[in-house]
Order: sequence, then C-alpha cells, then structure tokens
Amino acid sequence: MNIWAVVLAAGQSSRLSKGGIESKKQFLEYKGCPLFWNSVLTFARSSIINGIIITFPISEFSECEQLVQKLMLAKHPGIPVKCCLGGELRQDSVYNALMNLPDECDHVMIHDAARPFFQAALVHSLAKEIEADDGGIIPVIPCTDTVKKIKEGQVLETLIRDELALVQTPQFFPKDILINSHSIAREENFMVTDDASMVEKSGFTVKIVLGHESNAKITTLEDLKMINKTADTALPCTGFGYDVHRYGGPRPMVLGGIPISGSPGIYAHSDGDVLLHALVDAILGCLGKGDIGDIFPDTDPRLEEMSSTVFLSEALLLAQKEGLRITHVDITIVAQVPKISPFKNQIKSSLEALMGLEADQVNIKATTEEKLGFTGSKQGIKAMAVVSALKNIKKKGL
Repeated sequence: MNIWAVVLAAGQSSRLSKGGIESKKQFLEYKGCPLFWNSVLTFARSSIINGIIITFPISEFSECEQLVQKLMLAKHPGIPVKCCLGGELRQDSVYNALMNLPDECDHVMIHDAARPFFQAALVHSLAKEIEADDGGIIPVIPCTDTVKKIKEGQVLETLIRDELALVQTPQFFPKDILINSHSIAREENFMVTDDASMVEKSGFTVKIVLGHESNAKITTLEDLKMINKTADTALPCTGFGYDVHRYGGPRPMVLGGIPISGSPGIYAHSDGDVLLHALVDAILGCLGKGDIGDIFPDTDPRLEEMSSTVFLSEALLLAQKEGLRITHVDITIVAQVPKISPFKNQIKSSLEALMGLEADQVNIKATTEEKLGFTGSKQGIKAMAVVSALKNIKKKGL
C-alpha cells in the first residue's frame, strides 16, 4: 500500500475561543512544537506513511506554510509534508486534501490535529487489519456510560450500551472509496462529523479496531490540562526483561514484529515473539508491575496466537497512564540459528515505530553462545531487554 496521512488543522476552535483562549488549539505548544506537528511526527515515525498533507485555515495559510517550512528545517520528519487550504466545514478540508494527494497514493488516513496523543502502534493496527473489500477501518473504544436519546428536555430512549462505541481518529480508507464518498456527499449536500459516516452513507462497510483511551481530543478548556500537565519530580529508572522459546514448534519465528524467514518454528501460546516478550517485561519492571504472565497469562485461550505487538501496545499504554517516559531501549538476541544480522535493521525500525522512539533511542544486538548451552545446541532462542525511563513521582493535571 502507498499510504498518505491527512492532518486536519483548519478548525476554528470556537469552544476554546469562547473560553478566552485566543490561539487556535492546533497551534498551542505541546512538547516544544505546535500541537498539529506532534501528529505529523507520530505518522512519520510509523515507517508505513509515504507522505502527509496538513490543512490550514485560509486566513492564516501563508503564515502556516512558513511555520511548516521552519519546522522541517529544524528537524525533517523524513517524508514529504505538504500544506493545503482548509474549507468551511471539516469535510471540505478533507476533500481539498484528497484532491492534492499524489496519483501513486492508494490509501489514506484522516486524522484530527486536536488528537496529539495517538501512537504509531495504532497506525500499524489500522493498516494491518484492513482487507480488500473493506470500505474503511476506524479505531473505537467501548462506551462505559449509559447513553440516552433526548429531545426538547426529555428522554426518548435509553440506548443499548454494548452496541455503542466512541470513535477516534486516525481513520483509514482506500483513497478511491473515500473520494467517491466525498463526491456523493457534495452532490447530495449532506454533512457528517467524520469520514466513516460518509463512507457508510455511500453504502460501504466500515470495520473497527480497538483504539486507545489515551487518544483523547482537545476540545474544551478542561481538556487543556492534558497538554499542560507537568511532573514535580522525574526520577530515572531501569527495567530488565528476559525470555526464551524452544524450537521445533508450530509457530513461525517473529522478532520485534518482523517475520524471520528460514528460521526454526517456535513453541508458544501467543505468536512467540521472544524479543517483544522480554521488552514488555522490561517496561513492566520500570513500572513495578510484575511480568508479562501477570497481565497476559499463557492459560488464557483468548491470547492463543495473539500478536505480541498487542502486548507491547498495552504495556506502553500502561506506561503512559503511569507517567513513565521511555528514553532508551537496548535489546540482545541470543541464538545459534537463525542468523539475526540480516534482519537487525528491520527489527530496529519496527521497534522505533511501535514505541514512537527515535533511531538513537533503540539498539539491537545479536550474538551466539559459541555452541554452548541450549541456544548453542540450536534448541531455542532467548532475548534480553533493558529499558531506561523517567518516572513521574508526583503528577499535576489529568
């Protein structure tokens, strides 16, 4: 797939404006740069996005173009970034961006700049799950509150909570289907609040994946606490993880989410990714949360053949909730066979994308044990992981 992302930063932030905030939310500073640029950097780190289009308000377009140029000069994201005029409505901005996509693009992710907390792992989940016949795929989280349909101050109906979900972005679509759906909407003059609704109205099926609760949207004054929160004390901490798997089993070998061709099969309950299992243990070590078996026991039938990228995503979500900022990851893979060196760069890039880390924050090493022990006799493989992080001891805000 040739995938481009569209970051929508053309909104007027009317609710924040009424609260006395003069700057539009997409331009508020977060992590040392404008809010919208955090989404650009996350997409760029995913390694599967070929380019990005950002939509900006017409009234500020020239200044926004100059801002993007400065940001790219300061630290280029490594993929093309284009600016596009926004429209009066959200769907107008999306349509303008679609008209500016290159011919080679065949799939597109649409994302609201007001959601700066999404992770590269979510981008991978969407791309992995979409199939040829799908009209699109979107992230959702379960609805935990009771929801009622109301009108004129009265309750009309209590909806079934188990049939409801809260929708997030990015949303992922085949480009041709999304363009066709937008064209129908323009012809029939109907409005929607997200692109999935438009695709649904056009008769296509939209699938779902589980989103992240941390992928929140900045909308109100209260939401600003999420980007203004600070830590009184951040102390360094280290976590160590170790895992082994035996050869001769039915599972094909996967390391860091990368299939290792020509390797022995693995005995495992999940997909047997020994590297990610050690890494999850190291993250949990930083948090003081036990080990991977405490959270994902191998006795749980639901986890059979489960991708270990899911385990990593859950560990990273827990780290975010606990105020843990991972600063460096060092991995050692020990195996007599297969030869790991041809796959090291792929594994490293995969971890950078899954964890949202820079190249100099991830290190992969591979070695043998000189034909000693169970790995030396080609009976199995093991991995060790060391995670360095900063842990917030006391937090303010949400």
